[in-house]
This record gives sequence, structure tokens and C-alpha cells, in this order.
Amino acid sequence: MSFFGKILEKLGLKKAAAEPVPAPKVTTTPPMAAPIPAPVPKAPPPPQPIAVVDVVAQLEKLAAANPQKLNWKTSIVDLLKLLDIDSSFSARKELATELGCPADLMGDSARMNMWLHKTVLQQIADNGGNIPKELLD
Repeated sequence: MSFFGKILEKLGLKKAAAEPVPAPKVTTTPPMAAPIPAPVPKAPPPPQPIAVVDVVAQLEKLAAANPQKLNWKTSIVDLLKLLDIDSSFSARKELATELGCPADLMGDSARMNMWLHKTVLQQIADNGGNIPKELLD
């Protein structure tokens, strides 16, 4: 699982492991049977809207129960700690690389952290999390 996938899973936006799709059964017609007309293909079902998860309520609840004063709204380190995910510099670099952090920010931990925090919140929102607009600007 990807590093960001762990974040989504902790927030309830992604299942731990998807069930494998069973292979379609292949049937053959007997050699002497009359040809059977092919079934008319059905239109694919319409895409399902992404279910919105109340991420803010989850994070606020975790923050209230945590003995540390963690500010997930401004700090990627605090956000990761709140989710009980490795927040070390090497882990944050791995996450930044996974999310496509520009190379010029990777050498400056403060700038990388700011980019990473904003990008993680945006990605959470893109995956169905209710992140307030003021945290995304």
C-alpha cells in the first residue's frame, strides 16, 4: 500500500484491501449445437459519486483525545502523528516523492512540509474528505 493510501485508510476513505474480482466463467457450446446469438451488451452503470467522509470531525475527535497539542490544520507532522503514521523526515520525504513534490522543495524541509501539508489535504478532499476551503487555499 502506498504511503498516501495509509492516510486514506486511516480516515475511512479507502478500504484496506479490495476483494479480488472473480474471473468470468467461460462456457463452450457443443460442437454440433446451433449457433447462439450473442447477448446484447448492457450499458455500464453510471459512475457512483464519491461518498463524503467527515474528515474534520474525525481529526478533531482524535486531537481532543490526544494528550499532545497537535495542530493538524497547519502541520503535516501533527497530521501524521494524529493518524498514528510515521512522521519522521524520511517518511515525509517518501510521501512527498509519492505525491510529486517539486525537486526544488525537497531540499528545504520547511518548504517541503508546507507543500506536503497542502497537497495531502487537497488529495484527501479529492478522495471524498470534507476539507474546509480555507485549508486548501
